[in-house]
Amino acid sequence: MLEVNHRISIPLKEFAFTFARSGGPGGQNVNKVNSKVTLHWDVTTSPSMPEDVRARFLAQYPRRINKEGFLVINSERFRDQGRNVADCTNKLRDLIIAVATPPKKRRPTRPTKGSKERRLAGKREKSEKKQQRRKSWGSE
Repeated sequence: MLEVNHRISIPLKEFAFTFARSGGPGGQNVNKVNSKVTLHWDVTTSPSMPEDVRARFLAQYPRRINKEGFLVINSERFRDQGRNVADCTNKLRDLIIAVATPPKKRRPTRPTKGSKERRLAGKREKSEKKQQRRKSWGSE
């Protein structure tokens, strides 16, 4: 069971793991052990995902989801299969946590009186500086 938060938990039977030989250094054992892990998860039909979270997930990560609606996550960070499986599930947990809370709606605000005055004072100073340049240059 992948526990994301108090509201979302996904049973491991929804995931399909495939294993392959990992690239990179690994010594004599590298050509014998399938340590690379690929996690496949059907996001579009998963009963464990609330609809609002699923909609945000699909909107946030469209490039990670293939045409069949499966999310594909790879891990070949570690030299053993078990740690790579855990790494894949942690990556998935992080993706879901990022979209689990709904975004706050922006409340339109107005600039404060002080900020308006500072902005206008700055504009006035620049204008005066340029006017002084114009007068001195034109009189010669």
